[in-house]
Amino acid sequence: MTGLKQLIKDKARQLGFFLAGVTLPDPPPHYSTFEHWLAQGHHGNMAYLATEKARARRADPREILPDCKSIVVLATPYSPPSTALSGTSRQTSEADAGMRIASYARAEDYHNILPARMEALVRFIAEQVERPIKNRWYTDTGPILERDLAQRAGIGWIGKNTCLINPKQGSYFFISEIFLDLELEPDPPFVTDHCGTCARCITACPTDCILPNRTIDATRCISYLTIELKDDIPIELRERIGNWVFGCDICQMVCPWNRFAPEGDSAFSDNEPLPPPTGELTLTPEAFNQRFKRTPVSRAKRRGYLRNVAVALGNTGDMRALPVLQNALNDGEPMVREHARWAIEQISKRANE
Repeated sequence: MTGLKQLIKDKARQLGFFLAGVTLPDPPPHYSTFEHWLAQGHHGNMAYLATEKARARRADPREILPDCKSIVVLATPYSPPSTALSGTSRQTSEADAGMRIASYARAEDYHNILPARMEALVRFIAEQVERPIKNRWYTDTGPILERDLAQRAGIGWIGKNTCLINPKQGSYFFISEIFLDLELEPDPPFVTDHCGTCARCITACPTDCILPNRTIDATRCISYLTIELKDDIPIELRERIGNWVFGCDICQMVCPWNRFAPEGDSAFSDNEPLPPPTGELTLTPEAFNQRFKRTPVSRAKRRGYLRNVAVALGNTGDMRALPVLQNALNDGEPMVREHARWAIEQISKRANE
């Protein structure tokens, strides 16, 4: 099946998957690390990760597709942020008055694009073997340990910042998997660790969420706080969020291996400058849905996004933000009002220092 595997990889690249590897559906070697992570409560309010069914599937990929004989792991690049950070800086390189959205979330949601490509690859495989193929595919949506599978498929190693890193391509890519009832020769796993003694990601993280065992405390991670968390952001972490209003790229931006990161797939490119945060705080539900309905930002919902924008404005210390923050005290969402109130207090406190 070596010839077939190469045909599959060639087709995958043609479809936009710039990296592809094959592994077996064996139990993941780092599953115990995942269980310990759950036991420590580092998953926060992402309770779906801890259900009995989800844990059983993560422990054994064959629980997902009993006839699975191989797993094709794929990577699709998205563009790095337009500005980089210095090696150990905890500050963004943009002006404090701006705001930042994680690079992957600036354009079309990858969940809208990658499934069609995976389906096309499955059709191609079925044509090559001249039979229907039992399959399941995911891209950041299934109960599997994606980075474990990707490392076993030879795509890269799991860095100290928990991202999968490829020595030639960096870490700015989406991971996808296709489970197949087809025997393919597995690729050798990526066994070397190229992080060495580097700790730039750990030093640069504003919230100190990166743990020593290559996991993160999600309850402190800016991405979790601005996306997954549906409640108030803990007061003690609000200043540390800086001007990130959806996700965070800091631990990737300081990673030396991302010096080699290529430009991303054009489907995920967005060079439009972000609007000023003061205008964002006046978004109506209709305006929010119209702007973000096909982007990852929609996951935060309007109340979460405006919560984040209010925190970013509070962290600027800019008195010019006070009128729009005061207006937000009348917002219909209690969470928006609470964070606008905090932001006003922060700005007023800095003005009196």
